[in-house]
Amino acid sequence: MASVTLQNLTKSYAGGALKAVNDVTLDIEEGEFLVLVGPSGCGKSTALRMIAGLEEITDGAVWIGDDFVNDVHPKDRDIAMVFQSYALYPHMSVYDNIAFPLQIARMPKAEVDTRVQEAARILELEAYLKRRPGQLSGGQRQRVAMGRAIVRKPSVFLMDEPLSNLDAKLRVQMRAEIASLQHRLGVTTIYVTHDQVEAMTMGHRVALLKDGVLQQVDTPSNMYNKPRNTFVAAFIGAPTMNLYWATLEGGNDNLGVRLGSHLLKLPAHARAEHPGLERYAGKRLIVGIRPEDVADAATVPNTDPVNKITAEVDLVEALGADVIVHLGIDAQAAEVRSSDSLDEIKADESKSRCVARFTAKSDVRIGQTVTVAFDTERLHFFDGETGEAIRA
Repeated sequence: MASVTLQNLTKSYAGGALKAVNDVTLDIEEGEFLVLVGPSGCGKSTALRMIAGLEEITDGAVWIGDDFVNDVHPKDRDIAMVFQSYALYPHMSVYDNIAFPLQIARMPKAEVDTRVQEAARILELEAYLKRRPGQLSGGQRQRVAMGRAIVRKPSVFLMDEPLSNLDAKLRVQMRAEIASLQHRLGVTTIYVTHDQVEAMTMGHRVALLKDGVLQQVDTPSNMYNKPRNTFVAAFIGAPTMNLYWATLEGGNDNLGVRLGSHLLKLPAHARAEHPGLERYAGKRLIVGIRPEDVADAATVPNTDPVNKITAEVDLVEALGADVIVHLGIDAQAAEVRSSDSLDEIKADESKSRCVARFTAKSDVRIGQTVTVAFDTERLHFFDGETGEAIRA
């Protein structure tokens, strides 16, 4: 095992005009499973390839353990990489695919066999060692690719979207297997994905990139419950967080936020969690609320009437355990988009969409007018100009 340290890591193209990775500083501890996540083109795979030595570093430094590795050849970095495409040799057996890096290193045949058999046992591939990749399923091929990385016994695993070629059901199974494998082996792992569900379910910590810039590094729980800005809030979570323009009204013990024609009263707990809100009295800000914090008022009868809103049901998605309901409410949406590497917070003057996660007890139907209850203790607040979270 080894730690990995990135210091002001930068990758530029076109003479510095385009920065795929921009001044990223990050410390990954020994044995940690860190997930690099972000939308396509955000720089996560480029960062991983710089750690691996497959991409030249424009500026900054990479340390693996105590070793400065900027100019170290990939094969000498004591890392093993798992690719999206599996990268298996179709004419070789599973055994030979797994053994290949050890054979290239001229390891004794007995040691090669011991390591291959051990990896096959861990990955439940013992029955497939004589087969070729074309005779395997996608999940089995990915296990072979993992086996080839495991036998090297590296200090660091680097995984570049290894599950993106699998179907949805197999992805769920394989992400659980990879997380369990990493826990058993204890090898420092950096895992790249564009899928925020993978990031939230697999990583000890998550690092979210946007346009090459690190937005937040945190535990999955903190990333979800305490997003640093509107981009993090909108990216993490499925369905995504609802974001609205609002005005803070009142003061001291009587603070409320106005969404359109509705004034939501803030309880003492919410005011204590966000003491910085007092500076925004009378000003516009952005309020966020997760779908699970918008409930069918009929199923939560004790909610303060002040925090109930009438809405029109536009769409109902019954998922069995719960129901995703798309509502039209009187509020002004704040839509976060990427424009020239900056967050452009766009306003929509028309009636806004609100996505709610109701319990299966709700029997709402398309076209109905329903009353919904907002859990005002779980609102999120962001500066209207910078998009940064309002805390202290």
